[in-house]
Amino acid sequence: MTAYKALRKNPSAAQADPQILAALRDIPVSALSDNMHRNIGSVGLQPYQRAGTQTMAGTAVTARSRGGDNLTFLRALEFCRPGDVLVIDAGGDLNNAVVGGILSFYTASIGLAGVVIDGAIRDVAEIRARDFPVYARGVTHRGPYKDGPGEINVPVCVGGMVVNPGDIIVGDQDGLLAIPQDGVGELIEKARAVLATEAETIRAMKEGRWNRAFIDALEARCAN
Repeated sequence: MTAYKALRKNPSAAQADPQILAALRDIPVSALSDNMHRNIGSVGLQPYQRAGTQTMAGTAVTARSRGGDNLTFLRALEFCRPGDVLVIDAGGDLNNAVVGGILSFYTASIGLAGVVIDGAIRDVAEIRARDFPVYARGVTHRGPYKDGPGEINVPVCVGGMVVNPGDIIVGDQDGLLAIPQDGVGELIEKARAVLATEAETIRAMKEGRWNRAFIDALEARCAN
């Protein structure tokens, strides 16, 4: 940890294996969530980029900032490498935007995989016209302050989801998940099994052979 005046700065964690990230980009977040007890992930953060079919996946560089202040965001960019996801805990504040069209464009230009902000953004029409993933809690036209204080590469909370530096962040139109690097290979295999089961269910529906007997068992176990 470095000495600091306005910002506390820690080194970035090791990046996830590129092959792991590539595999995750082909898996919907819902299939991963189904294998993480369905109670993990952000709540209340929305995607603002143009809708696409590929899942965002990258290594988390985290930061905590005062609401509506982007000094920490600006400095944290220096800790990001191509393929990282910058995750900003701005306390859910919606009074002032942390970033807008210009900074999100720059973030994309240096190769980041996406930006997650538990706070506000602006220039939404510009952001929606691009594929670069930007997740935020809300929108305001009011611009940011640049006074600090803040922290870089510390545990943060965005949308009720704890994110540690080095976690793998995945996101699509359904939402966001933070996945520890340890054990992610097993999670990928389980998610692929879920997708295979779902594909078989769709085939059964199309062919008129979907077995709905499981509904009786679910109803029978209800308490009242």
